Amino acid sequence: MTFARGVLLLGMAVATVLTFVLPPAKGFREPDLARIIFFHLPCAFMTSGLVFLAAWQGIQVLRTRSPQLDVRHAATVELGALFGALTMATGILFSKVQWGTWWQSDPRQTSFLMVLLILAVGLILRAAIGDERRRAAVSASYSVAALVPAIYLIFVYPRLPHITKESFHPSNTIAQGGFDSAYRLGLISVFAMLVGLAVLLYRMRVRVGQLELQWEVTNGNVDDFGHGAADSRLVRPVSVRPERGP
Repeated sequence: MTFARGVLLLGMAVATVLTFVLPPAKGFREPDLARIIFFHLPCAFMTSGLVFLAAWQGIQVLRTRSPQLDVRHAATVELGALFGALTMATGILFSKVQWGTWWQSDPRQTSFLMVLLILAVGLILRAAIGDERRRAAVSASYSVAALVPAIYLIFVYPRLPHITKESFHPSNTIAQGGFDSAYRLGLISVFAMLVGLAVLLYRMRVRVGQLELQWEVTNGNVDDFGHGAADSRLVRPVSVRPERGP
């Protein structure tokens, strides 16, 4: 594991250096600063993939009611929100340097902001529910239900003909060959390193969640199925009237 982390760190360093030594992209207002795309696009790809993964894991949680699977689902939801926030941050920075304003009200910006809000609501739901069983069921159901609007906002809405005409997003630049083979190599390299980083963070988060679950079971707060312990949920009626003598 230590060796794998070392390889990942080295690969991330090489990929980052590569993004700065490649020649500037063509067709942009600030060609040198178009390098933001090296991180913006891979983060967007990661977010999209994690949305699908969270929905699939949500189905598994609803089917099995397994607390271990709920831990994995929670890790995916958190990573999706993290990469979604990175996508939005790099996109806003790109908007400033290429279009002159932090927020252009571009259809792609707006639609992805809604995706990020969907992911944020998923985190809020998990934080707002204390009961383990109910939290797992509600969170999993939300991830499954959120898949359809997320697909529409990511893949359908930005590609509608009338929306494409209004967008400042550099899709046309990309389609017209604004990225040469060297730029594509940079995108693939950064994306591969982000996948490795996501796997590492995911495994660490799952391990922490499993230790938390094990601690809860050991201390009797939950049973082996993630349910509340019986002695903490059972309330016995007690008479408050004084007993009468014989």
